[in-house]
Amino acid sequence: MMRPEDIRVCVLRIEGTNCEEETHRAFQAVGCDPEMVHLNQLTGHAPQASRRSLEDYDALAFPGGFSAGDYVRGGAIFAARAKSALGGEINAFVEAEKPVIGICNGFQILVELGLLPALDGPSDVPTAALFTNDSGRFECRPSYMRNESRGRCLFTRKLPRGRTVMFPVAHAEGKLMSADPRFVERLEDNDQLVFRYVDPEGRPAGYPWNPNGSEGNVAGICNPAGNVLGMMPHPERSLDPCTAPDWTRRPKKEGDGLAVFRSMVDALTR
Repeated sequence: MMRPEDIRVCVLRIEGTNCEEETHRAFQAVGCDPEMVHLNQLTGHAPQASRRSLEDYDALAFPGGFSAGDYVRGGAIFAARAKSALGGEINAFVEAEKPVIGICNGFQILVELGLLPALDGPSDVPTAALFTNDSGRFECRPSYMRNESRGRCLFTRKLPRGRTVMFPVAHAEGKLMSADPRFVERLEDNDQLVFRYVDPEGRPAGYPWNPNGSEGNVAGICNPAGNVLGMMPHPERSLDPCTAPDWTRRPKKEGDGLAVFRSMVDALTR
């Protein structure tokens, strides 16, 4: 049986990503063996000693940031480069049901790759998009979200359904939309709606609780198999309870974000 320390995690980055260290630290905090890997190390455009193979890892993380400056649109350039050089390997990784998480810019990348929402399976072209926030501004604040997963998503299995958690958001393009008029309904029916923005009482609410105007207050979704999670809020920035704005009034032993990473470990070590 796999032990936590046996779990090798590829934290994939390129120029412009800026949350790789926090993501690396999050996986370390739950006992994994993470490594920050530049895309060039997987594509062979690196010295022989530093080259890596995606198939040698047990989990894959696309961290937040502004990859390639987010020119064109959020995550588009990172996704195009990854798809052109590693498309088959990434698809095989997902088909093997290995865990994949994309946070903020990473969520944008997974959508651009066609790995989310994947309602009818992975797609060669995006079937949804993360648009500019309704406010027209970069929104950076603590946000509340409720776990809506009924068990499909492996990243929330250590988090009770209906539990409200607090993770910070920091994005300008987080409004999840689709041309499908039944998009949110289909996500709900298929247990792919994982996190929903709520107010402090756990009720779905508009701005500022929903920082971007995402349809149905959607904050995070998974693929039909439950092994790929994309979310705009940052659980990796909520590992320590003192990072919460109300930490002196509601003392906790740990931050809410650890449950996301612990759930992945639990899924791989069962």
